[in-house]
Amino acid sequence: MALDAMGGDNAPEATVRGALDARDELGLEVLLVGDESALRGVLAREGRGELEIVHAPDRVEMHEEGAWAVRDRGESSVVKAAEEVREGKAQAMVSAGNTGAAMAAAFFSWGRIKGVKRPAVAVVLPPAQAPKLLLDAGANADCRPEHLREFALLGSAYASLRFGLDRPRVGLLNIGEEDSKGNELAREAHRLLRSESRIRFVGNLEGRDLASDKADVVVTDGFTGNVALKVIEGVASMITGRLLENLSSLAEEELKPVLPALMSLRGELDYRVVGGAPLLGVRGICIIAHGRSDAAAIKNSLRVAAEAVRSRLVENTEGLLAPGN
Repeated sequence: MALDAMGGDNAPEATVRGALDARDELGLEVLLVGDESALRGVLAREGRGELEIVHAPDRVEMHEEGAWAVRDRGESSVVKAAEEVREGKAQAMVSAGNTGAAMAAAFFSWGRIKGVKRPAVAVVLPPAQAPKLLLDAGANADCRPEHLREFALLGSAYASLRFGLDRPRVGLLNIGEEDSKGNELAREAHRLLRSESRIRFVGNLEGRDLASDKADVVVTDGFTGNVALKVIEGVASMITGRLLENLSSLAEEELKPVLPALMSLRGELDYRVVGGAPLLGVRGICIIAHGRSDAAAIKNSLRVAAEAVRSRLVENTEGLLAPGN
């Protein structure tokens, strides 16, 4: 796994620790891509042995326009990580840095799957009733209806692989269930999805349906998807925080019976446990980790990358999207 070790709010300390944990606990081989001096300093402080380093003296910051930044930043860690995959030195890349830069680096280095114009970030939502995918979760703020049709195909293919579903149900995030609801983008996307024989379209979904079992894949533009995802994360954090606050007054014996269920719920709602989200539609495996990722989140994002490699994500997605399937 090629890890953009300079990407994210807590890099390089969190990325190096997460890589070490992935090596020690999961048996993964991780390439640290970033400023060699900084990375060796963190490794020395950790005192847990060495990891291979690919020197990249530059980095793309979170505030930069990622797609444009990578064109002129060939020595940046995210570009170098994508190149390691392109050259066959790594099987996947993971980045908690600038999402636009990671998408552009992967796109320019590997190209797209045939028939896909816009890659999309597919996030696994907390399983209130059953896990589901939300895409796009932030790669494309501005979309056209045909892009949402592509997202539906990509999400349906990934849900088939990840959840073992034969015909995943696909819904369109909208402001009402009726076919006529929504803005121009939503109405035209609804028409395209309804006519697409390769997906099992179940119609419009409202925001509250993200916590239901009405669909296995939820499609929307990247702007709306990212807002929805951040709302879910905020509410989940608030709920678990309040639960812990209210339970703190209980005696140890009173707390014992409910603690396992509470910890299980906390794990389901914690993005650090779920791991990163795949960038679907590119001809390689790119896992987008949360910008605030700590070591645990990095470790689990590397785990997700390894799982995608083992499942032959790109090859199987290409097969599922081929004409006639």
